[in-house]
Amino acid sequence: MINKRKLLSIISLLIVIVAYFINQRENKASSVFVSSGDIVSVSDFNFYPTSTTGQIIHHNGYSLSYNEEHEQAEWVAYSLSINDISYTNRKRPFFIEDPKVRSKSADWRNYKKSGYDKGHLCPAGDRRATKKLYDETFYTSNVSPQNHDFNSGIWNLLEQKTRYWAKKYKHLYVVTGGILTEKSLKKIGKEKVSVPNTFYKILLDYTEPEIKAIAFLLPHKESNRPLYEFVVSIDELEEKTNIDFFPELPDNIETKLEASSNYKNWSFR
Repeated sequence: MINKRKLLSIISLLIVIVAYFINQRENKASSVFVSSGDIVSVSDFNFYPTSTTGQIIHHNGYSLSYNEEHEQAEWVAYSLSINDISYTNRKRPFFIEDPKVRSKSADWRNYKKSGYDKGHLCPAGDRRATKKLYDETFYTSNVSPQNHDFNSGIWNLLEQKTRYWAKKYKHLYVVTGGILTEKSLKKIGKEKVSVPNTFYKILLDYTEPEIKAIAFLLPHKESNRPLYEFVVSIDELEEKTNIDFFPELPDNIETKLEASSNYKNWSFR
């Protein structure tokens, strides 16, 4: 016969086990960042692209691969869920160098009187949930020179649409950057920060029942064309950048998603 103390211990153990599996299920559904110091992981799979430079930096709200030659990130990648979307009005901090970049990220003065904005790659608007996450987006490793009309125009429109899709589809993985492999890119500042001629953004909705992805390649200029006209395949971007964007996806899913430039299953309303 089981005594009362032993019975209570068994019940407590069962409660702990059930709570653990519920937590694991919730984590898998949300796929948010789990951060501890410099270690950042995602609950269901490693969605980080490959790096051509070997210098991957993890922050609390995003990760990046820094390209010292071009003084900016070749990609910035982050998780964006419906819970990340906040409209809190936060005070914009000053741009500062990224303390984690070994070779030092570009000084903000490179942009001064250059005629270019410090264009966010991980938008500050995607990280308004806390002051710490918001302030991190103002590291100079997270910006690229952008023409003001482009930055405040179609690029901003794509950022807004990304937040719209994060709310609609609950969770996205986002990868974005400038194409740095093109020859004879314009340079600005004493550190010769490269000015990309084109920028890309890739979105992955890795949730059942409809796993889908969409990629955009935007010429670095003002445009009034609809966003869907800039949709390309991920395969095309990989060829242009020499980056494998989702190397940890199951091969059958990766092949299908990366070859497609179909945007019909994304809402452009």
